[in-house]
Amino acid sequence: MAEKSGGETLLFLTDEQLRQGIEAMYFAYRGFTADPDRILADLAYGRAHHRAIHFINRAPGTTVTNLLAILGVTKQSLNRVLRTLIEDGLVESRVGSNDKRERNLYLTEAGRELESRLSDAQRTRMRAAFREAGPEAVAGFRRVLEAMMDTEMRRQYHTLRESGQ
Repeated sequence: MAEKSGGETLLFLTDEQLRQGIEAMYFAYRGFTADPDRILADLAYGRAHHRAIHFINRAPGTTVTNLLAILGVTKQSLNRVLRTLIEDGLVESRVGSNDKRERNLYLTEAGRELESRLSDAQRTRMRAAFREAGPEAVAGFRRVLEAMMDTEMRRQYHTLRESGQ
């Protein structure tokens, strides 16, 4: 139910409508991650591996520090994931050219192939959902997702989008 007040449109949702939205997000996330989860399970990897691969692909040469900020995980947790991906030949860690203490991360050819398999599955599902919902719903969906992000996450998201990578 929308109500106009002082030139603004206010949206009032009942607790039941909000609960339904929360549940829809849970089930949508399960669907969104189902295909990649099956691929990852065959490799004994989890979603943390997927997220690392995704963001290394988005910004080749990103630093471990930057990846920590994007993923919001502990250094110990990320190091475990990166160690596995490096040992398995999916990620390459290079010493920084400007700062020797930095490690820059790149996907190997095998890493790019895995990233493509994982992302293709999600793009297929998202493309079908966006087509079914239509352009206005897609724009509204993006606005809702951005509004749910914490300020720092929204800044990181916009920085990543603006980089065009």
